[in-house]
Amino acid sequence: MKLVDTLVPVDFRSSIRGPLRRFYICTFIGCIGNGLTLSLFVVYLHNVRHFSTSFATLLLAVSAVVGIGTSPLWGTLTDRLGPLRVILFSYAADAAALVVWALAHTREQATLAALLIAVFGGAGWGPMSTMLTRMVSVEHRQRAFGFNFMLVNLGIGFGGLISASVVDLRHPDTFVVLYIFNAGVSLLAGLYYLTLRHHGGPVKEHLDDPVKSAEGWREVIHDSRLVRYVVAAVFLMIGGYGSLDAGLSLFVVNNLHISVHAIGVIFFFNTSTIVLAQLWVLNRIEGKSRTRVLGVVAALWFVFWVILESTLELPAATSIAMLCLAMVVFAIGETMLQPVGSALVNDIAPEHLRGRYNAAAGVSWGISGTLAPAITALYYGLHVGNWWPIGTGITALVGGAMMMNLRRHISASADGRAVTDGRPVTDAA
Repeated sequence: MKLVDTLVPVDFRSSIRGPLRRFYICTFIGCIGNGLTLSLFVVYLHNVRHFSTSFATLLLAVSAVVGIGTSPLWGTLTDRLGPLRVILFSYAADAAALVVWALAHTREQATLAALLIAVFGGAGWGPMSTMLTRMVSVEHRQRAFGFNFMLVNLGIGFGGLISASVVDLRHPDTFVVLYIFNAGVSLLAGLYYLTLRHHGGPVKEHLDDPVKSAEGWREVIHDSRLVRYVVAAVFLMIGGYGSLDAGLSLFVVNNLHISVHAIGVIFFFNTSTIVLAQLWVLNRIEGKSRTRVLGVVAALWFVFWVILESTLELPAATSIAMLCLAMVVFAIGETMLQPVGSALVNDIAPEHLRGRYNAAAGVSWGISGTLAPAITALYYGLHVGNWWPIGTGITALVGGAMMMNLRRHISASADGRAVTDGRPVTDAA
């Protein structure tokens, strides 16, 4: 029990009941669905539906752009209608889009389904952050986001295990079953969110205030703190998630000449580290400068890319072991980034614009997810793929330096340098 008290303090544990507990269950269920099909987009189009890889990757890039373009709309609707209505609609629409995707046989059908998934599949993330912020006190905000991220990875990992036991390239119908099942999981998550129908509505007093109700995206984009954060996050994400998704598998197979089957083992170390380390990391970063923690994230990710670069001269077995170690390092960075970044954005966001602020912060993911594949392709197009890890690591450091510079532009409270009684702590990280 003492260990539990250390990892999850009593005051926070006592808050995980009622609505917040149901919210976390919704997160877990929804992320099982994400884990079912997370990495199957190109494989499904090319190996199952027999479209060209060029068409599949182009559609993936277009989908990312569409996701970026629609993000502001979801932010506005979150502030106007409340996060819960947006979440419920997005889950229902995403389920329908997954059914269309599962049954797509022509390019037109696949394009329509992919664009629908791009529009609705990620529409709930910003509203979920907004809703979670409203359900916890300020002093628990960072820990609440970290706990949520742990459940996200647990759900994705569980979904991945189900997916691995179901899909078989020799039996294309297994993919159809998987996507239909994913649609069912989305509907289940949406139905469970109905238990929170008394939470997550619009803030009526702000809608009734003529000044606040007139404010919108102009005020958001004129907040230099948010703009600085988003620009820094783009660089950090290109040096992290974006490039990891865009090029790690390619580098492992083509540059290190390691079997594709090893990639699953490598990513297992990533997910398991997040689940096992998240609560411990939350205690270590509590009360520390969030911008400096983000600088540490950049440093850890730089180490990850350096390790990846070093494996070029190692035997295959040693390379796999080093890659597993590198994934542990990357995962520790993730456990710092998610709670700190989300808490920072929501601490600088005014309540009546919170949905828009979360949507704007989410744009950094979409932009990095679009730019990172192009940058990776440029390295390989110029036949300097062996230098891709180091170049990516330097990009992460640039993002970290920009995050640390943000410290001068935000309050100590927004930077996380405040204790629960409201007194500022020292300026040390």
